[in-house]
Amino acid sequence: MLLTLEGLDGSGKTTAWEALSRAYPDATFTREPTDSWYGDAVARSMGDADADPLAELFLFTADHADHLSRVVRPALARGELVVSDRYSDSRIAYQAASLSGSGLVDGDPVAYVRTVHRAFSRPPDATIYLDVDPETAAARAGATNKFEHTTYLEAVRENYERLIDDDPDRFVRVDATQSEAAVVEAVRTHVERLTAES
Repeated sequence: MLLTLEGLDGSGKTTAWEALSRAYPDATFTREPTDSWYGDAVARSMGDADADPLAELFLFTADHADHLSRVVRPALARGELVVSDRYSDSRIAYQAASLSGSGLVDGDPVAYVRTVHRAFSRPPDATIYLDVDPETAAARAGATNKFEHTTYLEAVRENYERLIDDDPDRFVRVDATQSEAAVVEAVRTHVERLTAES
């Protein structure tokens, strides 16, 4: 089973992911961007306020492709539970927001990024979406890079809502405005149910 954690920066994904890693020691825990050289290139791009949004999309996509071949698919082939802190939905939500209004792609940026991924990506079996308003997310994240500002996160959240509307059976929404302990417990409860059902 491939389970992904999604949400805005500052939503508590990584904290929940770390708690799950202690609860499921036999599972494969991974994240995007990865710690590969592809992920290093992504990190450099994230730190560059002038990075071309289309070029940045393909850096993220290259990292995703490597992640699939190096980590995700082998672990699934071994029958393991795979839990990823961010995955393809992040790319769609964030990079489509970056491309919106740029004139770099024709038509709907969300549809474009989805099309890029559709040819090779492996969809998650379930996704836990940690829902928090953009203002709270930006404050928690500290606005340390160009993706962590309120206006940008508003567009990202709208894109996430589109993804959820299009595939409601895959997504489980968790109120991430709760305390850290409450969010972690809610995520753990959902994971127990989802793994039992798989």
